[in-house]
Amino acid sequence: MKSQPQLNHNSYETKEEAALVNKKKNSLYSTLWRWHFYAGIIFAPFLIILSFSGAVYLFKPQIESFMYKDLYEVKNTEVSTLSASKQIEKVYDAYPDATVTSMLFLDDPYRTTKMGLLQNGEETSVYVNPYNGDIAGTMKAEDEFTEIFKKLHSELIVGGTVANRIVELAACWTIILLLTGLYIWWPRNRASIWGTVLPRLRAKGRTFWRDIHAVPAFWFSIFIVILIATGLPWSGVMGEQINRLAVSTNTGFPEKEQPESVVKTKDVATDVPWAAENLPVPVSTLKESGTLSADEISTIAVDEKVKKPYTISFPEGDKGVYTISSSHTKPGDNATLHVDQYDGTVLTDVRFSDYGIMAKGILYGIALHEGRLFGIANQIIGLIVCIGLIGVAVSSFFMWKKRKPGGKVGAPKKSENKKITRGVFIIMLVLGIMMPLVGISIVVVFLLDRFVLPYIPKMQRWLGA
Repeated sequence: MKSQPQLNHNSYETKEEAALVNKKKNSLYSTLWRWHFYAGIIFAPFLIILSFSGAVYLFKPQIESFMYKDLYEVKNTEVSTLSASKQIEKVYDAYPDATVTSMLFLDDPYRTTKMGLLQNGEETSVYVNPYNGDIAGTMKAEDEFTEIFKKLHSELIVGGTVANRIVELAACWTIILLLTGLYIWWPRNRASIWGTVLPRLRAKGRTFWRDIHAVPAFWFSIFIVILIATGLPWSGVMGEQINRLAVSTNTGFPEKEQPESVVKTKDVATDVPWAAENLPVPVSTLKESGTLSADEISTIAVDEKVKKPYTISFPEGDKGVYTISSSHTKPGDNATLHVDQYDGTVLTDVRFSDYGIMAKGILYGIALHEGRLFGIANQIIGLIVCIGLIGVAVSSFFMWKKRKPGGKVGAPKKSENKKITRGVFIIMLVLGIMMPLVGISIVVVFLLDRFVLPYIPKMQRWLGA
């Protein structure tokens, strides 16, 4: 960790004034360093997990295409493809007791058709050769290799609300780690670029690890903030806050007048764009005529200029609707259509142009976060940022080990300046209001520091309290 900041005494009238200002600066430095230290010790392991899992998931298309080649690829493309209805018939021949719930339409002649299947209360995917209707195989979504990393990234494998909130808390605290770290890094009265924007690779001990930690953190800081911010719309608490803000400011939810319904699109369809997940689902008007076929619905998708890849989710019950949705491609191609299952009337048609400005920005952010906004270059940049974040976290461990005294955690000394301590605490609470889970954690830390630690002297000494 870097040394305490030094001030130029010549800029003050007296040595006493300079000493007072220097003491305040040092108190602020120590206070922020202490917050940075403890936050790093607690959340660095989670940052490594999130970065590693995110780096793997970035390359989901390439990984799955390689691992599941037998399921995904077809070779005979010289004959015409079977109609959607014929392919569905082939699935029912193989699985007579199952129900086809969705069908993915890809713009790739060398890919099998993926259909959602509900059998014995379990959901699975079946892959069909579109040229002859042969079943290439089935696979449950949770069994996919990249789904393991997705669950690790969002729920730490164990799943559930608590794990999800821990992930969100770690992500939010990373922003505070960056802010406090940048203050500690700030080159006060030091002209040299070494140790500031370039690491001193020939240095040894704490200086080497300090530079390996601080310099890359500076260079990656803006990218890390972007990566975290674009992932927050999926989080439980901040995601709901973001959604509420978008709705209240009319900058998120589609601006078109929508039908009244308690059923949301995300409950009845797959591959729905983030901004349309809570779109109310209309109902089909029951008629004597039969339900339209998948062929007819796919024709409607073509007529309405929905770009592939898109998914058709099948209606549930007599009043259910077909849902045509596309969220695989770039945000500008997003589409969500609800179609009457009897006469093909397009009841709802929401496109990217219908979203508010906030939703548009979030959708671009999500595409960037997932590595699909500008192809392989997006994936490589995301990978570099993830590796950089892992390096920053790992180097902090070695830096801590170099300065940690025996029998103590090695935390920076607690500032004796109460005004500085309170001021920083208030700033942290303001950040906690913006990020509720951070606010709750700060209150917990305050209560422990105020009412628990004073009564455990051994713990106080270990923590450097």
